[in-house]
This record gives sequence, C-alpha cells and structure tokens, in this order.
Amino acid sequence: TRMAVSKSTLSIVLIVLGGLSVLFGTVLVFVGPIIIDDQIVKNVEINPNNGLSYTMWKDIPVPFFMSVYFFHIVNPDEILKGEKPTVVQRGPYVYREKRWKDNITFHDNHTVSYKEYRQYFFEESMSVGNESDLVTIPNMLVLGASVMMENMPFPVRMLLSATFKSFEEGPFLTKPVGELMWGYDSKLVDFLNKYFPGMLPTSGKFGLFAEFNNSNAGQFTVFTGQDDIRKVHMVDSWNGLKSVNYWRSEQCNMINGTAGQMWPPFMTKESTMPFYSPDACRSMELVYQRPGMSRGIPVYRFVAPKTLFANGADYPPNEGFCPCRQSGLLSVRTCRHNSPVFISHPHFFEADPVLLDTVNGLRPNEDEHGLFIDIHPVRKPGTQNKNSIHFFKTNIIYNKILNI
Repeated sequence: TRMAVSKSTLSIVLIVLGGLSVLFGTVLVFVGPIIIDDQIVKNVEINPNNGLSYTMWKDIPVPFFMSVYFFHIVNPDEILKGEKPTVVQRGPYVYREKRWKDNITFHDNHTVSYKEYRQYFFEESMSVGNESDLVTIPNMLVLGASVMMENMPFPVRMLLSATFKSFEEGPFLTKPVGELMWGYDSKLVDFLNKYFPGMLPTSGKFGLFAEFNNSNAGQFTVFTGQDDIRKVHMVDSWNGLKSVNYWRSEQCNMINGTAGQMWPPFMTKESTMPFYSPDACRSMELVYQRPGMSRGIPVYRFVAPKTLFANGADYPPNEGFCPCRQSGLLSVRTCRHNSPVFISHPHFFEADPVLLDTVNGLRPNEDEHGLFIDIHPVRKPGTQNKNSIHFFKTNIIYNKILNI
C-alpha cells in the first residue's frame, strides 16, 4: 500500500512539475522578450543612474586604433618633367586612440551636451615601420598656398614665390613619419602667419594630425533616449548648430544621425546608420550589406553606398556638394580654410576609373579600402532581425588629395 501511495505521489509531483515547466516556458516565450527589451532600453539610454553603462559611455573602455598609411612618392623629379606619379604604400603606422567625454551637461529636453577629447599613442608592435621612417609626399604647404594666392595681386604672388625659394621649399618634401603626423618646424609657416595671418589653420608646427592630438571634434548635443529610446545618441545639434553652411543645398547641410560611435537599439537589416562627421564636414549614411562572422561572433555588415562620394552628375542629390570633380572625390575646401583638400576612399576605391589612370601604384579592393561597420545582432526569442549595438568595427581612412 505504501509503495502504491509513493508511486501515486511521485506521479502527481511529476505531473505538477511538468505543468509548471510548460507554464513557465509559455510565460517565458511571451514575457522573456519584454524583459530583455526592458533591460536593453535601461542600459542603452544615457543616464548617470545607470552606473556601469554610463561610465562606459563617458570614458570609453574599448581601445580604438587608427591605422595610417602614406603614399611614398618614388619619382618626384620625373613628375616635375611631366611623368605620371608612382607611389608605394607605406604602413600601417598604428596609433592607440584614447577617448573620453568632458563638459557633460544634461538638459530638460532629454538631451545631453559634451565634448569628446582624444589622444594618440604610437603602437610600434602593431605597426609596419617606425615614426622615424622617411616618406616623400607632396608639400601641402607650398601647393596649398600656391592655389590660395591665385587671386592675390601679382606683386604678392611674386613675393611668395621668392619666399618659397629662399626657404628652399619645393613641391615635394621628405620627412620622418612622426613629423609629418604631429608637426615640424617650418620657416615658411612662421612667415605666412606673420605676414598673411589666417591663411593657415595652425600657428605652430605644421602636421597632418597636429590639431588632432589632445583635441575634440566640437560640442555635440545628443538625445539621451530617456523619453524615446529610438532617439538615443541621435544628434540634436553640433556646436549649437542644427545644420551647417558649408554646402549648396539644404539637404547636404543637414546634421543627421549620431556622432558615429553608437546608434539606437533594435535595428534591422532594413535600417540605415546615419552619422555626422566633423572631419568630413557632412552627414553620411551606411546601408546593410550582408550577415557575417567576426571572431566567431555573428554580425551584420553595414557599408558606405557607392553614391557616398559620387558627383552631382552621377547622383543628383549630391549636387549640393559641388563644384564636383570625378565621382569618388569630395572637395572639403569650404570647411578647410579654402585649401584644395579632397576626401576619397583609399586607393580611389569605387571612384571614377579615370582617377586610377592618373597614378601608378593604386590597387583598390573592398576588404582593405571600403568603409564598413560590423554590428553584433542580439536576436529576441520568437522574433528575427532584432539587434542592439554592443560593439562596432570601423575602417575609416581619409585620403587627402591635393589636385593642383
């Protein structure tokens, strides 16, 4: 009798446990996604009460690395005689980038203002070469000044030409990588700043990234997401501006998207990733390309569309960025002290093939020279294509091309 009772009791217990498991599983299917979404929202919004997530937003713990490549000019003397330039890519010269936010101010309209500062540290172990490597590149001081003085009176142009000769400044220069990056002393810079103040963007040493180290990209005001998580990290204004005035159309002057590091959660393959880049002086947008794997982790890859740097003839919405050259080049002289500076993908990737014919040594390919961001998808139980931003990888390299 006791054996029968024990078996009966065990059966009842198993039935109850089975029913509870089914009930728990059913509840989990419907309630689980809500709980997960709620936790994502709480951790993604910019809120000082969030502790760890706020600290990670304020002082980004993930290391950023900037890889710099130089096109070393092999035949400078022959170029002056009319030959086509031949270049050899040098690098990468890798710099660890430390970023942190300061001057943080929260506003009543669910936005927060801040300035993000950056410092660079050379990582020799990750680099192919050293900062002492000598590289020959166009002398941007001479070439830029030559273009900028085209409309000056003839006597002034003659004075500047004589100055170039007296300071032994020619169309090309050979310098160590470290000096080209962070600045070198130049008598020409001192002369121009003394007699033509405002012509150059710097009053000290002249270098490609001289103004980047220990600097910030301006004051961003972004939405915190506390009232609407779909707006978190989206830019409300930059340096107090809702739009810029560098370009010729309202659309091209718009400040869209985020500051380029984080985006709202729950993006799908149909989403786009807009962001404003102060370095490019414009907003840009990435589009979904394909799923993939990165170090064993599933990711979505978003890439720059082919129309990003297309000219107005090939893509009418870009007419506002003109006057244009061939597709693949974006002139940023309107926001770079009127200097003849252009932005392109490395090696003229996805640019007009005519550009490749102007230089020997360029070999564009998507894997090395395309602009992309990989996003780790976080799928919700019972749904598809839901994701939140956990990390992203960027490959953004700007070529500064002087076409003079």
